[in-house]
Amino acid sequence: MSFPWKHNRRYNDFPTYFRAKFNDRVQKVSVDAGFTCPNRDGSKALNGCSYCNNQTFKPEYCRLEKSIGEQLDQGIEFFARKYQSMRFLAYFQAYSNTYADVSVLKERYEEALRHPKVIGLVIGTRPDCLNEEVLDYLSELSKQYYVMVEFGVESVKDETLLRINRGHNFSAAQWAIRETAKRGIHNCAHLILGLPGEDREDWLNQAREISKLPVENLKLHQLQIHKGTRMAVEFERKPEDFHLFDVDQYVDLMVDYLELLNPEIILERFISQAPKDLLIAPKWGLKNFEFVAKLEKRLAERNTWQGRLYEFPTGK
Repeated sequence: MSFPWKHNRRYNDFPTYFRAKFNDRVQKVSVDAGFTCPNRDGSKALNGCSYCNNQTFKPEYCRLEKSIGEQLDQGIEFFARKYQSMRFLAYFQAYSNTYADVSVLKERYEEALRHPKVIGLVIGTRPDCLNEEVLDYLSELSKQYYVMVEFGVESVKDETLLRINRGHNFSAAQWAIRETAKRGIHNCAHLILGLPGEDREDWLNQAREISKLPVENLKLHQLQIHKGTRMAVEFERKPEDFHLFDVDQYVDLMVDYLELLNPEIILERFISQAPKDLLIAPKWGLKNFEFVAKLEKRLAERNTWQGRLYEFPTGK
């Protein structure tokens, strides 16, 4: 059997893509540059998205009392113990990292790029936190460095986005993804499966809708209920409103999802696992590579692959 890729994976996997692109080991290193979010500073809301607790993915060394350079030094030191030749991307991860005047963005991004081992940026943000001036700046920057903008899309349904207090609709994500692609800026879409009010057909339709956009990379993960969030309160009050997958259910959903997904999209992640002390449910205890092994086994058992049922636009 031949797949749409040059390797033997049944989906378009991120590690293979990254190794081929850089011909070297490249690792993302998180930094907290002190940005906030329109969903937290009162511009749109004060309490953030209902599911969000930034502490679930923020490394210990990411502290605001340290400069961006100091944070990078610490993160790079950790990874460089294993691979001396490794190069790095500064990952602006916490909150909305394009939510500031372009002069502030330049100062903070370029501080990271001055680090001798940093070859580019990955910038996590919301699709409603971009404007033409910022996009033009990122486009210029991407002519010299690797620049990826990672968008929290979360759902393609406006009703869901309203329910989880995102503060933007899906059309904002469509615009942002198209604008970055048009300017030659790498992009990544982040989506959650299992949000309240959605069902299996909604999740499969998500694959169809995201495949219509010029998405380069895709990060997926199962819904998790985190302590300290509004969603945790909702879950305690009305658990029947939530569909929390077990591992086998989610593996089967991922296979169905991949079959519908544009085979050109690169899969960066399938699951996420919050720290134990912050996680309420579901408690899988799986790392991403362990889940990937289960997924690859199921794809082989079903003799299927990413894009098998994808309907290419006319002329492709």
